[in-house]
Amino acid sequence: MPQTHTASKPTEYQGIAGEVLVQYFERIERLEEEKVAIADDIKAIFLDAKGNGFDVKTMREILKIRKMERAALDEQEAMIHLYREAIGMH
Repeated sequence: MPQTHTASKPTEYQGIAGEVLVQYFERIERLEEEKVAIADDIKAIFLDAKGNGFDVKTMREILKIRKMERAALDEQEAMIHLYREAIGMH
């Protein structure tokens, strides 16, 4: 991984263990790189699905719903129903 800042060897400074701190930063940077790669993979899957005629917007909504707990989903659906009825959308 190329470093963008030149730094001397990490040391302890005012009670902060520099080497440990550097390790945290390096782990986070690696995960950030993986996150970008995963996001690119997800985009590719959505493009593939779209190319096969699926509606990506609907797929994203279904993914949100699948993450929700049943009680939270039931509450959201009840509120949507209530609001729709209140504004005359049957």
